[in-house]
Amino acid sequence: MRKALLALALIGLAYGVITTAGYAADDAAVTKATSTAESWLKLVDSGDYAGSWQTASTLFQQNVSADAWTQKVAAVREPLGPVLSRKLVGTQIATSLPGAPDGQYVVTRYDSSFKNKESAQEVVTSMLDNNGEWRVAGYFIE
Repeated sequence: MRKALLALALIGLAYGVITTAGYAADDAAVTKATSTAESWLKLVDSGDYAGSWQTASTLFQQNVSADAWTQKVAAVREPLGPVLSRKLVGTQIATSLPGAPDGQYVVTRYDSSFKNKESAQEVVTSMLDNNGEWRVAGYFIE
């Protein structure tokens, strides 16, 4: 069920196969994408699933309807309980991800603890959207 979020958010994205060819590490992009991911996670943490869909990337919105997202994310997050802690453990820059169009992506990984799950890893993929802003394109909990 947890893996269903990934399928909904970004069909076919396999985080283990990330390439960075042709995209120079850009600290500003990583900073903006990480800030975007953290703001978006606050919406999810507060139960504002509709708001998280509204602020997600065009690609995200094209791959999952607002209603489907709200139902699926609630089914995965609510049993976990409130987030107790979240620590950024890494970022990766990519221009090519399986199942997604080429573009500019930053994958952020967090070690997280929830009331009902002591240890989890959250993976948030942000992308540079059509309007030039960083927006979340995928979310996954392991």
